[in-house]
Amino acid sequence: MEGPIHVVGLTGGIGSGKSTIARLFAEHGVHWVDADDVAREVVEPGTPALDAIAAHFGDHILQPDGALDRGALRALIFQDENQRKWLEQLLHPLIRESMIRQLHPKNYPLPYTLLVSPLLLETDQHELVERVLVIDVPVEVQIERTRARDGNSREQIQRIIDAQLSRADRRSKADHLIDNASGIEQAKAQVAAIHAQLTTEFQRTA
Repeated sequence: MEGPIHVVGLTGGIGSGKSTIARLFAEHGVHWVDADDVAREVVEPGTPALDAIAAHFGDHILQPDGALDRGALRALIFQDENQRKWLEQLLHPLIRESMIRQLHPKNYPLPYTLLVSPLLLETDQHELVERVLVIDVPVEVQIERTRARDGNSREQIQRIIDAQLSRADRRSKADHLIDNASGIEQAKAQVAAIHAQLTTEFQRTA
């Protein structure tokens, strides 16, 4: 279609179900870019970013095959605010550049794409989007889902939650809100309604 591709940011705390909701949008043909996937791409073996991380933290941060041990790195940076900031300053510009490229595919029929990011509102990534879509669940649901998925301790998950924007602050910044604590059918209905709204509004301004 003619006209610009608009970018909608999809965010939520850890364990809120961002990828699940993104896949529901994909069923409507929406192209989405996951910031976590891009973050993995920029630290693949052989990249300058991974070399810098290993030099800073030590080779014990690497797996035997040379890949980044993300679990070990996560445990380190969420125990030390300065180390977390160092890592963010290294990676966020690289992630941003790659995301911008991927968010504007060629020959794309819909008027918008999705940027899926847990740190959309905590970083300058929000500058890349025109709307903010927040996936909302209670904190206890975040903890239980993340424990079941990753096997992390409640304390480690709570540190991650504390490092992210609070639930209330995230909700206050939402242009669109999806309640993802009530089951997949309710989520599908909310996604369908928001997709129809965004398609109509962005086509009108394209």
